Amino acid sequence: MSRNSQTRSRPPMPSVMPRPVMVRAFDLLPGMEVGAHSHAWGQLAYASDGIMIVSTPEGSWTVPPARAVWVPPGVDHAISIPGAGAFFRSVYTRADHSHDLGPNCRVLRVTSLLRELIIRASEMPLEYDEAGPEGRLMAVIIDQIREMREEEPLYLPMPSDRRLLRLAQQMVGDPGLRLTLEEAASQAGASARTLARRFNAETGLTFGEWQRRLSLVTAVEKLADGQPVTAVALDLGYESPSAFIAMFRRTLGASPTAFLARS
Repeated sequence: MSRNSQTRSRPPMPSVMPRPVMVRAFDLLPGMEVGAHSHAWGQLAYASDGIMIVSTPEGSWTVPPARAVWVPPGVDHAISIPGAGAFFRSVYTRADHSHDLGPNCRVLRVTSLLRELIIRASEMPLEYDEAGPEGRLMAVIIDQIREMREEEPLYLPMPSDRRLLRLAQQMVGDPGLRLTLEEAASQAGASARTLARRFNAETGLTFGEWQRRLSLVTAVEKLADGQPVTAVALDLGYESPSAFIAMFRRTLGASPTAFLARS
């Protein structure tokens, strides 16, 4: 059966979770945006294909296939689909089942086992039998989430200082723009020394590291959308595809082709 014949609209979220853990599945269409919101439960947002960007006031997480992002209870977040649509499956956990899954958003690698468990759980009724096989399956899902490995390079932190935030937003809008520290400082209206110190204090990255992180998350988004490696490398200002591939492999441990293949 084709994916199109399985298209699902976004179902309404119940005001109270009927079970400690539940899974919903629906399509996210190309260009779709879910505005900033929060909820009292934790959420593991996962797209079995396509790519998502999950944003909070602190930064954004680029989520390619075979990854998911953990959003703790009470965290304001928005979701956008920059390229082709995605088939979205989300695991929701009540607050009393979320506390040991971490207090911060994280991009996590989804194993083949967890993927199949989530697919199966998305077919279950919301009010499943907690004492039966379906309840045990949900318990295994939570155990698997606890074991998921974080992929930190897919997080782009944003500074809070107004001048630095304006500069960062400009660069996000034009990720091929390469600025020296001095050029960036001039645009921000600060000294190079001040910009370097504030940028590191507010993002945990040096200005150069932040630019490379921006290139990386932009590259993952473009590659997952089917753009060729050479075009992505040139769009992001790299002198050659080999220089881009070396950066990608150094940061994510695989070439762009291998990274997407294992996705």
